[in-house]
Amino acid sequence: MRRAVMASLILAPSMAIAQPTPQDPPGSGGTAQGDLSVTIYSNDLALVQDVRRLDLPSGRTRQAFADVSAAIRPETVSLAAPDATVIEQNFDYDLLSPSSLMQKAVGETITLVRTNPGTGAETTERAKVLAVNGGVVLQVGDKIEVLRDDGLPVRAIFDKVPDSLRARPTLSVSLASSRAGARPVTLSYLSGGLGWSADYVALFDEKAGTIDVQGWVTLRNISGTSFYNAKTLLVAGEVGQSGDDTNPNIYRPRPVVAPLRRAGTETAAREQLGDFYLYPLPERTTIADKQTKQVSFLDVKGAPATSGYIYHAQWNDSADQPQSASSVLKFSNASKGGLGDALPAGTVRVYMRDARGQPQFIGENHIDHTPQGSDLVIRTGDAFDVKVQPTVIDRTRLSADRWRTTMRYTVTNAKDKPVTVELVQDGVPWWWTDTRITAESLKSEHHDADTEVWQVPAPANGTTIVTATYETRI
Repeated sequence: MRRAVMASLILAPSMAIAQPTPQDPPGSGGTAQGDLSVTIYSNDLALVQDVRRLDLPSGRTRQAFADVSAAIRPETVSLAAPDATVIEQNFDYDLLSPSSLMQKAVGETITLVRTNPGTGAETTERAKVLAVNGGVVLQVGDKIEVLRDDGLPVRAIFDKVPDSLRARPTLSVSLASSRAGARPVTLSYLSGGLGWSADYVALFDEKAGTIDVQGWVTLRNISGTSFYNAKTLLVAGEVGQSGDDTNPNIYRPRPVVAPLRRAGTETAAREQLGDFYLYPLPERTTIADKQTKQVSFLDVKGAPATSGYIYHAQWNDSADQPQSASSVLKFSNASKGGLGDALPAGTVRVYMRDARGQPQFIGENHIDHTPQGSDLVIRTGDAFDVKVQPTVIDRTRLSADRWRTTMRYTVTNAKDKPVTVELVQDGVPWWWTDTRITAESLKSEHHDADTEVWQVPAPANGTTIVTATYETRI
């Protein structure tokens, strides 16, 4: 007599649940996985290498590799088995669930068990599953019935689990072995659903001019599979994947305040793989499905840092009212006078202590992969007391192809101490072949083809006005 398998109907939440209980395959922690190594990239990609010891017969055999990633990319699978060759492989991703079990039962006969809520008495009857389209349609005797959640306890009993349904994601491989015997078999594949990023916590001491920085690796697993006791390696850098947009003609706007002020030229004391830095976790770890895990990788105390203000003005743009300058934190990751490490892309969250000594959050921003020796400027928010108002006060056409534009920048400071605002005039169109400053009230620095920068001192509770006249030949 066949053993019945029971499962709840997913379409009826109030019904009793009875889950199938297939026997776990051999392996630690109830998993079929072997000696795992997982290399995780930052762009939703991981390389899984799983070494399992199998006892293979001589000749052709079919082996099922359970507990592979549910987000496996089957076309990337590689299997290495001594004295054996791969003939065929299939990835079975139709997983056992109440809904899939009912879908596979269309046209089959199942048993319904109903419980009288008043007496607790159970009655059973056989029913044929006609359809599962937004609901379960059954034929019970000569009547057609639709199961619905009406508060009455009912469960469905299935005679068997269909062969096409798997309790866990499974890769099936047909092998031809030249000999019988146990041997290690290495399964390698790429998987989506795994990724990581760096998160940084920076405590800024304005009086001392220093920051304490903790760096955390944040791993995320939404692959549908847990990876047990795995050697884990993180790769900092963006590996190319098919379909990446590398078109140089696509316009990608710059952030208002770009965090990387100057790219470093120091080589970090870390293992490298090609153009990528490697961040191995110090111990084996279990990366559970639907889990976020954090591991520390950076802890620096007392690195030099300063606060400041930056304002970007757009070309030929008058603001109808004063606008806040951006509050920024400036520091380096150089080996001397900095954090002393390459920084993987992630979010920098900045804190300061209040008058009571309690750390308070003052803002955050994202950084890209940053080589060691770089200078960084992290925008933390908009300044309350420091404002800038750009105004076009004159624009005159000098000839058919020449213009003169005069700008005024009014910088106000309501703080009780002087500050310096980095005033950036950018956005000069690239097709203007000759633009130069012919007069200015404060000496500027020419940063690039379309950017002029002034370091504007603003006195405590005071105002500073900067004027500049540009001549442009079209």
